[in-house]
Amino acid sequence: MAAAALWRGYQRLLARHPWKVQLLTAGTLVGTGDVIAQQLVERKGLAGHDLQRTLKMAATGFCFVGPVIGGWYYVLDRLVPGRSRAAALQKMLLDQGGFAPCFLGCFLAVVGALNGLSVEENWRKIKQDYRDALTTNYYIWPAVQVVNFYFIPLNHRLAVVQCVAIVWNSYLSWKANQL
Repeated sequence: MAAAALWRGYQRLLARHPWKVQLLTAGTLVGTGDVIAQQLVERKGLAGHDLQRTLKMAATGFCFVGPVIGGWYYVLDRLVPGRSRAAALQKMLLDQGGFAPCFLGCFLAVVGALNGLSVEENWRKIKQDYRDALTTNYYIWPAVQVVNFYFIPLNHRLAVVQCVAIVWNSYLSWKANQL
């Protein structure tokens, strides 16, 4: 019952303030991904948890992931209107063939900059991590995005992707924050 009430409240807020709610959702879920990365993947424990890192990752979600992906979905819907199977497949191909490689490189660069890496260190880190992250992306996202573009209304796509992305965000946080 509580979950249903939360969902209805989320729906009302999303209807009134779609952009703000999408940004808050993205930031919260990117931050959650970092908590999972630190606690379940890296096994830091509560005493070893890097709160600054979690806050940086959440800020990346609020200020970068949410606006960029949310905006991309609006552009993509204008480029390829409709939710037919063919439109969903076209959107996925544009998303994974064009957007994902660019977004991933920018994400790694933003996190590197927030971590205080110099331009040279950041470039070295991107070269080190990019191929592996992009390959992992292709294992997860094409199927998710076809389902997302076919079944999910535009104003819910970012939230759906970010829910699925809790695992992805955990991986990206771990990958981007390895030294």
